[in-house]
Order: sequence, then structure tokens, then C-alpha cells
Amino acid sequence: MVKRKRNRSRPPGSFEERLQKFAEDSRIAARKLPPGRERETLMKKARQTETVMEVSEQLTLRK
Repeated sequence: MVKRKRNRSRPPGSFEERLQKFAEDSRIAARKLPPGRERETLMKKARQTETVMEVSEQLTLRK
């Protein structure tokens, strides 16, 4: 059995920056769609991501 090396590279940017970009990208993509299920799903993901950002910020401040 051959052992594979784990990819230990980190994604560019901080966790908060990546969350912010994901939320912005989701909103931009949602605005391009007509009203419907797909648009609402993207907007929901953007709102959930913003909630995660708020919780992360609160946990960071508590330390």
C-alpha cells in the first residue's frame, strides 16, 4: 500500500476574507438570476455565511 502525502498548503487569505468573498460572490450571482428557488438558495447561503462571520468575530473577541 502506497502512502500519499497530504496536501498541507493553505488557501490564500484569512478565513474571514474567504467567507466575505463567498458571501459577496453568492449575492452577485443571485442578482443575475430571475426570482425563483435557485436565487433564494444563493441568498440564503450568503446570509448563512454572514452569520458565520458574525459568530467567528464574537468568538475571536472573547479570547
